Amino acid sequence: MDTIILQPTDDPAQAFFIPASPDGSAFQARVDLRYLTAPDLWVLSISDAVTAQVYVNQIPVICSYEALNDLLFPFRYLFQGRGIGSFFCLKGTDRPSTRDPSRDNLNQFQLLWGDRYE
Repeated sequence: MDTIILQPTDDPAQAFFIPASPDGSAFQARVDLRYLTAPDLWVLSISDAVTAQVYVNQIPVICSYEALNDLLFPFRYLFQGRGIGSFFCLKGTDRPSTRDPSRDNLNQFQLLWGDRYE
């Protein structure tokens, strides 16, 4: 699996379809980004687009600053310990208007999905 830069918009419900093969068996991953109004944050869910099996359900999208923060690290037990890949939120500008993505500034961050980061 190569590193993919997601191109989100400010739409509060977005879906991306990404080819994945964490254990050598290819599947079509559905990556959902949803904006939650009350806490003012984006959440990430990952499922199999064909079977609808949910692997990651609504984890907060938190930006990496000094050290890389692999949002999928807690899910490394999936696929017989191979995990489901790595997902990072990085600053897309020098000074985003908020520390983590919020309603109107998701475009100030970069969202990356790729092979498991060691």
